[in-house]
Formats: sequence, C-alpha cells, structure tokens
Amino acid sequence: MPLRSRRRADDALSPWPGYVDALSTLLMVIIFVLLVFVLAQAFLSVALSRRDQALDQVNRKLAAMSSLLSLEQGRAHTLSLSVASLTGQLKDAATARDALAAQLSALQASDAATKAERDKLQAEFSDSQTKLAAAVAAAQAATGETGLVSGKLSDTEAQLADLASQVRSLTALRDQLQKQALDAAVHATTEAERRAALAAELNKEKALGDSATAQIALLNQQVDQLHAQLAALSQALDLQTAAGRDKDAQIANLGQKLNAALAAKVEELQQYRSEFFGRLRKVLAGQKGIAIVGDRFVIQSEILFPSGSAALTPEGVQEMGKLAGTILQIAKDIPPKLHWILRVDGHADKQKIVGGQFASNWDLSAARAINVVHLLIADGVPPEHLAAAAFSSYQPIDPANTPAAYAKNRRIELRLTD
Repeated sequence: MPLRSRRRADDALSPWPGYVDALSTLLMVIIFVLLVFVLAQAFLSVALSRRDQALDQVNRKLAAMSSLLSLEQGRAHTLSLSVASLTGQLKDAATARDALAAQLSALQASDAATKAERDKLQAEFSDSQTKLAAAVAAAQAATGETGLVSGKLSDTEAQLADLASQVRSLTALRDQLQKQALDAAVHATTEAERRAALAAELNKEKALGDSATAQIALLNQQVDQLHAQLAALSQALDLQTAAGRDKDAQIANLGQKLNAALAAKVEELQQYRSEFFGRLRKVLAGQKGIAIVGDRFVIQSEILFPSGSAALTPEGVQEMGKLAGTILQIAKDIPPKLHWILRVDGHADKQKIVGGQFASNWDLSAARAINVVHLLIADGVPPEHLAAAAFSSYQPIDPANTPAAYAKNRRIELRLTD
C-alpha cells in the first residue's frame, strides 16, 4: 500500500517539467521580441534624430533666406514709397500749376472782356461827343441865321419909318411890309424854340458823357484790380513753377547720385568679378566639360549629375568643394558693404521626361541648381550670397536636335552678379 501510494504521487507530478520547459521557452521568446523591439526603437530613434537634424538645418536655411527676402522686400518697399512720395509731390505741383494756369487763363479772358466793354463804352462816348459837336455846330448855325433875320428886320423897320412920312398912298405896300415883318417875327420865335431844344439836347449829351466817363473810370479801376490779381497769380505760378523745377532738379540729382552709386558698385563688383573669374580659371583650368562663356562658367551636367538625376556624383561633390574654397577666399577680400550674388543656373535639354522622379525639365533643372546651392552652403559659402535659378530648356547653347547639342544644353552655369 505505501509503495502504490508513492507511485501515484510520482505519476501526478510528472507533467510539471513539460510546463516548466514551455514557460521558459515562452519567456525566452518574449525576451527576444522585447530585445528586437528595443533595437528597432533605437534604430528608429537614431534615424528620426538624423531627420530632425536635417530638417532643422533646412529650416535654418529657409529662415535665413526668408530674412534676406524680407530685408530685400523692405528695401524695395522703402524705395517704392520714396518714389511714390516724390511722384505724388510732383503730381501735386503739376496739378497746382495747371489750376493756376487755368485761373490765369480765366482772368485773362475776363480782362479781355473788360477791355472790349471799355472800348465799346469809349466808342459810345466818342459817338456822343461827335453828336454833341454836331448839335453845337447846328446851334451856332441857327444863332447866326437868327442874327441875320434880326438885321433884315431892323432894315425893314427903318425903311418903313422912312417911307411912312413920304408915301401914305402906298398903304398896301406898308401892309405887305408889315406882313413880312410879322412873318420874320414868327420865324424868329421858331428859331428861339429850336435853339432852346438844341440846348436841352446838349445838356442831355453832356449828362450822358459824364455818366460814360464815370463808368469808364469804374471799369479802369476794375481793370487795375484785375491786373493786380493777375500779377499776384503770376507770381504764385512762378513760385510753383520754381518749386516744381527745384523738385525736378532734386529728382534729377537723386537719379544722378543713384546712377553714380550704381556705376561705382558695378565697377567695384566688376573688379572682383575679374578676380573671381581669374581664380576660378586657375582652379578649373584644363578640366573636361568646363568652359568660360562670356561672364559665366559653364559646367556640363555629366560632370556633376547622373543622367536624369539631380543627385551630385562624388566627382561633382569634389569639384563643388574646390569651387566653394575659391569662393570663400575671394569673399574675404570683398568689402561687406558690396552686395554680390553667385547665381547658379540650371539648364536642361528639350527632350521630354517620361516617368521617373521629375515631371518636367523645369523640375529637373531647378532641383540640380538647388542641390548645387545646398552643397556650396554645406561647404561654408554664406547662403545670402547664393541664388538658384532654373531655365529648363529655353536657353539652349546649341538649338540643334542632336545628341551632341543635347549634351551641351544640359549644364550648370555660375554667374557673379549684384
């Protein structure tokens, strides 16, 4: 009995080793999975930190470029405001000058009308004086005729007095003579009335002449006042014209100073451009695929990039490193006040891109120029002195449709400008 009981107890405990093995295996699997997870987390953290560093570097570059852009925009805005202010002042002066000129024209027209009215009144006054002189002459003629009639009447009365005592028989003749005397008296009365009428008309003409003289004096006074206003307006117009000329002279002087400053900067930059090209010529002399065309260096794309790619080859990185060193040496000699830019122009051929990373030649040429700029910045060239430009296939060196022409047109150009 005791042996059987012990045997049953051993049989009951026999599954436990298998359970222990399973649990240990499971624990090892879990530890392995945790270890893999921890390693993956570590690798992912390293990769993310590298990307964050690269992103921070790109953000810093973008911030620097944004600050430069904002500074240039501020300068351009300041210059635009100055030009707009000067233009507004010039327009205001021109408007005031035009208004004064219009007012002057109106006053001149009013003066001409006043002069015409004065001439008309003077003509009427001259006509009145002529009529008055004619009336005076008629009155004088009438007075002479009355005197003549009076003399005839006196002679007739004397003859009647002489004949009254001698010839009574000639009564009929006396009556006739009396009738003649009566007619002469009637005629004398008519002449007196006519002389009174002429005197009244003469007084009336004199009154009209006095009124016309008063009107002419008033018009002359008004004309003098208009002349005074015209002189004041002319003086104001002269002042405005002189101010406009002064502003024009100031603008011309500013333009001359600006042109002189620009010419001096261009001449100074030309000197450093010559030095820049001279040193680059020494660095890049004799290398295949690099040429000097005018004021720029032309580097064939095959030296820097694989076909259809914007990633720089090791040879291209080496060449750009040499270029960056030369640029840094030259930048030390250029005064800080002299603004200069090394423009990197990307060019492509006119073959259409089918598939691949880039949608068009615009994207390919822009990406290549930007990558060259990034590499130069990484080698120490200040980003404020770099610019990237893309021209796609629209600035070809050789317009032919041949592989050789396509190879010439695929290029990077370096140009020193301001």
